[in-house]
Amino acid sequence: MPIGKVKWYDAEKGFGFVSNPGDEDVYVGRNVLPKGVEEIFPGQRIEFDFAAGRRGPQALRVRVLDKPRRRTPSRKPEELGSMVSDVMTLLESQVQPVLNSGRYPERKTGRQVAEILRAIAKDLDS
Repeated sequence: MPIGKVKWYDAEKGFGFVSNPGDEDVYVGRNVLPKGVEEIFPGQRIEFDFAAGRRGPQALRVRVLDKPRRRTPSRKPEELGSMVSDVMTLLESQVQPVLNSGRYPERKTGRQVAEILRAIAKDLDS
């Protein structure tokens, strides 16, 4: 049985892909995860059997080798709270008025706000 690393897995959709050394990535569906395992995480090593499916190789059996590594937030709750407050002020003062006038914000402003929102989302999701 080959050993590969999880590339990505979406628990809501119930599938993802794992690397297959020397071959194309293998589809992993929710139905082949071991009993009690609801989700696998990127970077986690798994052992699997696979067969050719209609759209490429599909895992038939999976054995999880690594415990899932949970991300820890990079910011303290107080710092994240301050960021949320600042981004709300930024949205209300610079983004919302432009949108209400029927235009999009300048590209530079949009990118900066998007970066901040992604950073906040990453910490909230960990």
